[in-house]
Amino acid sequence: MNQLLAGCAALVLCAVPALSQEKYTGPRPPKPDIPYLVHASHLIPTEMVEARQEEKKDDSVFVVPGAASPVKTPLAEPAFLMEADKLNPERVDLWRLDTRGGQREIVLSKKAKRNGPRPIRVLVSHIDGRLYRIEVAQTLEPGEYSLSPSDSNQAFCFSVY
Repeated sequence: MNQLLAGCAALVLCAVPALSQEKYTGPRPPKPDIPYLVHASHLIPTEMVEARQEEKKDDSVFVVPGAASPVKTPLAEPAFLMEADKLNPERVDLWRLDTRGGQREIVLSKKAKRNGPRPIRVLVSHIDGRLYRIEVAQTLEPGEYSLSPSDSNQAFCFSVY
């Protein structure tokens, strides 16, 4: 019986270091509350803008100036790093934006529509301290996108080409 307990204890002691994560040593965002695109060991800040909200009949239209974001990535499944301070990364949604009349926009209906825009699924992982990784959970088509906190009109824009 003692041999069995000693064997189990040894097995547990060997497994504990394997379960613990290594300390993150990669690049860190220089400013908090801004998602940074991860390109190998480089971090590229997303375009930070405040979307203008317009009300139209049964819709809310969110408008971002400019036809395209200056922040571009060739990655169809981009990942972001963010140092959280005031912004909760768990409450950030990813949206595809349409380009119309030299600006980017998304139209959200106040009435439930089956074919209306829906947020694109993202996975949020805590790395350490206030550092989080946000990964897109599906392949993105080329176009304009925005990471936006669900409780504000702040938009962190980028283009996939």
